[in-house]
Amino acid sequence: MQTRRSLLLVAAALPAAGLLPRLAAAEPKLGDIVLGDPEAPVTVYEYASFTCPHCAAFHNNTFPEIEKNYIETGKVQFILREVYFDRYGLWASMVARCGGERGFYPMADQFLKRQAVWTRSEDIAGEIRKIGRLNGLSPDAMEACLADEDYARSLVERYQETADEHQVRSTPTFIINGAKHSGNMGVADFSALLDAALSG
Repeated sequence: MQTRRSLLLVAAALPAAGLLPRLAAAEPKLGDIVLGDPEAPVTVYEYASFTCPHCAAFHNNTFPEIEKNYIETGKVQFILREVYFDRYGLWASMVARCGGERGFYPMADQFLKRQAVWTRSEDIAGEIRKIGRLNGLSPDAMEACLADEDYARSLVERYQETADEHQVRSTPTFIINGAKHSGNMGVADFSALLDAALSG
């Protein structure tokens, strides 16, 4: 069911993207992007959608303390893997990844922090572009990314592969050193899981 839903999503998204002009190719990032020390003893994968309110709540209320106490101190390497429930989440991901490794997490931060604004706009696509521009993406590079149908398909195919591997059915879902945990968690609960992984 997940695969069928994702394919329908791409089918819905591509006609809109196809209306955009094909410009000089940008260099978007397709695979995992690590935040923190790649040699950290604990690896956390977060499966999240840019349009998921529970994901935004985790990002805004819990993640800042986790980043400060675990990622910046070299204890945890963090990898965000986007989940595509709708075309807008896919478009936001395409724009965030269009900035390459350096631009991805700053834009992911903005999409999640400002989720309540851009997802409720009458011009969601325009708001997605605005976040891209505010984070330094040129209009030409951004339009090239959004017009790239092969890029969109590749993102969804990769999402399907990794989500199936970890049997992800809801967001946010976290894989902490191979162990799966689901749902929005507070700082204390999430820290306890990380501490247990560090001591194990």
